[in-house]
Amino acid sequence: MTRPYDTIQPDRTAIDARSGVTAIDFGTNWCGYCKAAESHIERALAQYPEIVHVKVEDGPGRALGRSFRVKLWPTVVIMKDGREVARVVRPEDDQEVVDALSQADGE
Repeated sequence: MTRPYDTIQPDRTAIDARSGVTAIDFGTNWCGYCKAAESHIERALAQYPEIVHVKVEDGPGRALGRSFRVKLWPTVVIMKDGREVARVVRPEDDQEVVDALSQADGE
């Protein structure tokens, strides 16, 4: 695992107030799907060094994930200037994530 999911979460208003592109990666450190997708997410994001990667632990009682209606892990939500432009759930290859990230360029 490159960087663990952070248990300290930013407030939704802080996420919505961000300018530029942000990738919010929801999951848990013990999740098998998260571990399997981690390398795909990391390699895709490496192609976009200007994108801020926020990696947050999700689960019951976690307000940020609920505000995005996250149901499965990992879910990567791509935000541009405070609004969602794409999301990918349980990516099985790098290209799924790259495609979602590239949607922010077209916005």
